[in-house]
Amino acid sequence: MLTWLASEPQTYMFGEMRATVGIPKTSDILDHIYALREAEQKQAMDKIRKIEAEAMLKQQPQAGLIPLMEYLESRGPLVNHFTDSQQSTPVNHLISKFLSGKVFSPIVTREFRPPKPDPAGILHIASDWNLPDRGESLIMVGDSLDDMTAGYRAGAATVLLVNEVNAHLASHEHTDLCIKSLDDLIKILDEGFVGEIGQREELPDTKGQAEAALER
Repeated sequence: MLTWLASEPQTYMFGEMRATVGIPKTSDILDHIYALREAEQKQAMDKIRKIEAEAMLKQQPQAGLIPLMEYLESRGPLVNHFTDSQQSTPVNHLISKFLSGKVFSPIVTREFRPPKPDPAGILHIASDWNLPDRGESLIMVGDSLDDMTAGYRAGAATVLLVNEVNAHLASHEHTDLCIKSLDDLIKILDEGFVGEIGQREELPDTKGQAEAALER
């Protein structure tokens, strides 16, 4: 079972949001907004949603998304979309444009409180799916430290979708495995995730995996 990100990162949005609303880099965007007075919150969220609506039109699927989805459909496991997007519209746009006909439930966005790196969202997914071991049957696929930490705290296996910006996270204690493309997961799932990365007590060579992924 997987929690994952489906669209390519649009990190430029966060700089625009901070500049538009006046949020310092040291503060989480939503934490800052939720601390405002009610009227100011609404104004700030309207500005955030406008930026997201414009970015939504430029969304592109992550490399390997379609082959991975076809593989998962053939296997029949549950797949969930867990995203930092702050409203459901961008997520629905992505699904309708690139994953038409696919069903995702539940869809957890950052409007779910508390957001990553708290594991609450992942544990909510596990509860919704009636998993007896909470997050331990899940794989958290992400590209940020918040993603890896949320997965680690939930007891899930963690997979870093590595790129030149986040490669330093490969050696972080919360990262179990590194891939460059989502369809890299197919071989891993076929051969057995535990056998690929080992137990947490036997740390995998994530730095080497990141270097190998970036070379491909």
